[in-house]
Amino acid sequence: MADTNSTELLVGGAVLALAIGFLVYASNTTGVSQSRAGSYELTASFRSVEGVSVGTDVRLAGVKIGTITGLDLNPQTFRVDAHLSIKEGIDLPDDSAILISSEGLLGGNYVELVPGGSPFNLAPGGEIEDTQGSVSLISLLMKFVTQKDEE
Repeated sequence: MADTNSTELLVGGAVLALAIGFLVYASNTTGVSQSRAGSYELTASFRSVEGVSVGTDVRLAGVKIGTITGLDLNPQTFRVDAHLSIKEGIDLPDDSAILISSEGLLGGNYVELVPGGSPFNLAPGGEIEDTQGSVSLISLLMKFVTQKDEE
C-alpha cells in the first residue's frame, strides 16, 4: 500500500512539473510574460486594422521589436487607435511610418515600422502619424474582376 502511494505521488509530481514547464514555455514563446519595464508605448491611428489583434507582432526590418497592446475605436474619428509596446533602446525617427503587412497570401498579418529620416525621435507616448491600414484581399479581387468585365 505504501509503495502504491509513493508511486502515485511521484507520478503526480512529474505531471505537475511538466504542466508548469509547459506554461512557462508557452508564456515565453508568445511573449505574454514580457514585462513592460524594458519597453515604451507609442500610438497610431488606422482606418482599418483587419487581421490585427492585441498581441500581434510589431516588426522593424523583419525583426520583432514589440507588440500591439491595445486597440480602441475612436468615436470622433471612427478610426482605430492602436497602442504599441516597443523595446527600450530602439529609437524611431518622428517621421516614421507604420503599416499593416501580410506574411503571405494565406499567412497572418503583422504591423511593420518603416523608419523615417528625421534627426528627431519619437518620445515615449508619442504618436506615429503616417499610417496605412490593412488591405482587404476580397476588395482587391473584386477590383480585378470588375476591371476584367469592363474591357
